[in-house]
Amino acid sequence: MSEFKIKPILKFGKDSLNELSSLKYQSALIITDQSMLKFGIADSVISSLKSSTSITCFPNVTPDPDITVIASGMNTFLVTKPDLVIAVGGGSVIDAAKGILFALAKDNKLEEKPYFIAIPTTSGTGSEVTSFSVIKSKNQKWVIVDDYMLPDLAILDPVLVKSVPSQITADTGMDVLCHALETYVSTSASDFTDALAEKAAQLVFKHLVDCYQHGDDLNGREKLHNASYIAGMAFTNASLGITHSLAHALGGQFKIPHGRANSLLMSNVVAFNADYKGKCDTSAAKKYCNLAKTLGLPSSNTREGVCSLILAIDTLRDSLNMPNSIKECGVTDSAFVGALKDMSQLALKDGCTPTNPKQPSLVELERLYKNSFLQASISHH
Repeated sequence: MSEFKIKPILKFGKDSLNELSSLKYQSALIITDQSMLKFGIADSVISSLKSSTSITCFPNVTPDPDITVIASGMNTFLVTKPDLVIAVGGGSVIDAAKGILFALAKDNKLEEKPYFIAIPTTSGTGSEVTSFSVIKSKNQKWVIVDDYMLPDLAILDPVLVKSVPSQITADTGMDVLCHALETYVSTSASDFTDALAEKAAQLVFKHLVDCYQHGDDLNGREKLHNASYIAGMAFTNASLGITHSLAHALGGQFKIPHGRANSLLMSNVVAFNADYKGKCDTSAAKKYCNLAKTLGLPSSNTREGVCSLILAIDTLRDSLNMPNSIKECGVTDSAFVGALKDMSQLALKDGCTPTNPKQPSLVELERLYKNSFLQASISHH
């Protein structure tokens, strides 16, 4: 028996932020970061709430939030005792809000779970619809998975992503594509997650470059924002694979943004899962070929389909002016060699590894890192 969960309630499209004005809560805690304050986005959320709601702002979330951020947020929560929690920001902010609520529940500090709203301001992680949270401890990223952390309501307003800088649009957009690709070949994939993954991939290929070049294209922004959520629905139900496992360890070690780390590893992992240099007849290879067909790419046989998909990933990355190798991200040879074994061991133990379609050995993970250190794709080898 399998299952497919659907939560949260979703409000989407222009002006969907107005939904907040209909809520009746006594005390709200807004979890956000400094940039959301600076650009006035937190203020637009606060001004949408009823004036009868008392509001506290916790603006101390940092990129890749660590356990000190979680502890600080827990303290603010315990002082204010809100019945409404709103996370406003990118994946780091929403992950932190989830981590705070999860830790409070684990410590038996919650009498009742507050109503939890996630309002993403980047189109990438899909954190607003997943039971996943990534929290950093020292140089390691830990993936927590628990349905308790699912928001009750998600609001996707494209106006909030209109001003996202082009480089962040590129990084987060590639993360969406990676979610779609990894879910599609996951060992826990189903007809439901396949449909979502296919749609998310189509939307990314169609709209990401436009959003990168013309940030104020509201239609493209809305489509990419939707793609992020759709891919999130898919992977919260089917999990991910070793591109994410490798990216978690790489990002934790060298502070490479998560979506960028995925973009450097994606093509090599597709080739690995498909056995591209061998017979190219794995079940993953057949699914990649099917996805290539869905995207309108040449796919008269499995090998051609896999090759087309790899080339499409690389072409997309190049058109977003993203680095072509880990080395191009400023990682020196000696630093990379020094971290290689530790990163590979972390990737092997990562929560995303068990659902990868081909179980890797430690040596194979090291090889994927080495290939990606010099060149982000097998198509260039």
